[in-house]
Amino acid sequence: MNEEQWDRLLRIRTSGRDDSNSDQYRYPYEPTPYPVLERLADSGYIRKGNTLLDYGCGKGRADFFLSWQTRCRSIGVEYDKRIYEKAVVNQKTAVSSGRTAFEEADAEHFSVPENVDRIYFFNPFSIELLQKVMSRILESYYEIPRKILLFFYYPSDEYVSFLMTVDELTFLDEIGCGDLFEGRDERERIMIFECGAV
Repeated sequence: MNEEQWDRLLRIRTSGRDDSNSDQYRYPYEPTPYPVLERLADSGYIRKGNTLLDYGCGKGRADFFLSWQTRCRSIGVEYDKRIYEKAVVNQKTAVSSGRTAFEEADAEHFSVPENVDRIYFFNPFSIELLQKVMSRILESYYEIPRKILLFFYYPSDEYVSFLMTVDELTFLDEIGCGDLFEGRDERERIMIFECGAV
């Protein structure tokens, strides 16, 4: 199925790119391609009992799709008021609306809820903001120790280099996505890190 068909099935509107409020720290809105989300949903790493936090959720595509496919609960965090409002509009019609929630907040100031045990990133912001966000994640982990899986789609070399230096993180797995698109881009993958193996 193509993007429009998936959007119709999920009863949402998430297509298109938006860079109207992007800057050197916060990157443009660009939804994760559906074939990548399918691969993540099929991996078995996200299940019904999990709560997924999606940083830079945009219009909510990853949240609606993953909560529909895996039955997880999802929380999308978006700083851009206009795009956040589009996620809220989508929530009114989405097939998985009862399992999704959205917060309008700056990621670096957002307190990670204690029930969150899965976290998704599609390059929403700069390495400087990622470092601050990681501090927030670790604060939540130390307050309520639990196993947390972090998913990084299309990670930059900067992201990977930083993540490899975080003592609390262990590289767990990689989901290859290069075969889904032309060009065999090495960044077409989802890197999975584990925080606090229990």
